[in-house]
Amino acid sequence: MYWKDLPEDVHGRATASRMLLDRSLLDGWMARPSGAGSSHPATRAALAAVIHELAHFHDRSSTGGLSRDPRLLDLAGWQVSPARLGLRHPDNAFTDRSPDRYELQSPVEYVAVNLEHFVLDPQYGCRRPALHRYLVAHFGGGPMPAMCPPGLVFLQPGRGQADSTLQLDPQRVYAVDYLLAEGNDRLMSRWGHSMLRLVVCAPGRAPGPDCRLDLDHHMVLSFRAFVDDVQISSWRGLTGSYPSRLFILPLAQVVDEYTRIELRGLQSIPLDLGPAEITGLVERAAQLHWSYDGDYFFVSNNCAVETFKLLHDGVPRLAGEPLASITPTALLRRLVASGIADTTVLDDPAAARRNGYYFEAADTRYQAMFEVARGVLGLPQSRVQDWLDLSPEERSPWIAKTDMRAAAALLLLENAALRRHELLARDELKRLLSRSGGRWDDKAARSRDALRQVLDLEGLLSRPAQVLARAGVGSGYGLPQAREREVLARLGPGLATSWRERSEQLRAEARSWLSPRRRAAIAGAEANIEELGDRLGRLHREGDGFRFDRS
Repeated sequence: MYWKDLPEDVHGRATASRMLLDRSLLDGWMARPSGAGSSHPATRAALAAVIHELAHFHDRSSTGGLSRDPRLLDLAGWQVSPARLGLRHPDNAFTDRSPDRYELQSPVEYVAVNLEHFVLDPQYGCRRPALHRYLVAHFGGGPMPAMCPPGLVFLQPGRGQADSTLQLDPQRVYAVDYLLAEGNDRLMSRWGHSMLRLVVCAPGRAPGPDCRLDLDHHMVLSFRAFVDDVQISSWRGLTGSYPSRLFILPLAQVVDEYTRIELRGLQSIPLDLGPAEITGLVERAAQLHWSYDGDYFFVSNNCAVETFKLLHDGVPRLAGEPLASITPTALLRRLVASGIADTTVLDDPAAARRNGYYFEAADTRYQAMFEVARGVLGLPQSRVQDWLDLSPEERSPWIAKTDMRAAAALLLLENAALRRHELLARDELKRLLSRSGGRWDDKAARSRDALRQVLDLEGLLSRPAQVLARAGVGSGYGLPQAREREVLARLGPGLATSWRERSEQLRAEARSWLSPRRRAAIAGAEANIEELGDRLGRLHREGDGFRFDRS
């Protein structure tokens, strides 16, 4: 070991046969106060430099080779890419909550930086549990880890939730299902959407098959741009201007999004995973949630690719299976062919719906309601989709001819039409806002700025690490620990509430930004809903007596 004057920000170098350390580290160590312990910054800096360079020597040795080990590369974030014929992506997208961004330079530096923290940071096993287990197994032991706070924490700023954080105990996850939203005619949705369903047991219930009954506690892991982004813009999905981040969402929200708004069925296919594998998968999901900042590409990095990578990296056994796919349906076929997914749960459609393995698209219910209205009114359309494709003005004249049953049926369908128009309007507004330039009057400029603030706030909530960075605790790395969880508990609800309130305040004002066609469609659907409600009230007072549910 030699002390030398090295370039600025270079603390050490490991040559073929010598370790060179910057002389300033020795000067700082010699100048530390008498009796200063190992926690003194000068001691910590010197130790970190020595460990870093020793890690390079070990990595080059015949017993090392960590930076070339496929399992370490999986854990570190140099992910296998189906679009690259199974080769690894050259860049590491786990850029958030890093202990030292120098680790992202290469796998070699990643190993050295992480060995520093493995040796010197008692919280390393809590912040990067999978890597800690890997290094303990490699070295046959390691420093005594600190006590970790219970469970894993996720930011969950969904609408209507009182709490914006979720603390999930992996031991309460009984099973994992491959959740497939069936395709439709849209370009970006033709091959479906890949997700993973966590079958979480209710508090007090021992893990077992009955946990499948605890639907209110089940969660979904879904890669998307924002918490409300079900539909991806075709152009932005092709060009990669959408982020790809992992959200954890209530199952009920996902079922509502796809079955009632997108009119797409959901298949929930059990995966053959053991308890330890489920724990590893949930831990990997937490790591992605807090550290991963990817880009969505329609072909090369879509939902199927992201879900494949989560399974590949989170469950070591699956890394050896030929699962790489670029479409959700192809990924399901490969999971079935490898004996990992069991689609026999769908063989009996009625049992599949009853047992929660299949969630039927609402268009079946909508078609039934349409048949009711068609039988009364003699509507010329034969499919509910054709009816919903009409403009609200074309649907409006039939309202005055309805009886109680037909009016109740059309009210349900009109609400469905309104929700679809609102989803399309949201995407239209985001695309409009992304355009640069343009001339705006004062009122329009204020509206545009307010809308941008809402979307910027949603962008903040979609990248959880930035919430902690904004609060001044961005120096932490990996999974949030006790102090960081306290900050989340304090700030998260306020940010989520602000986002929801601002979104609601802007709903009416933002309509001025929509295209005339979209604005007229929303206003027309709302007018039809109001007229149908009034007609149902009149018919009820006249004595029809038919009960209805406006929702």
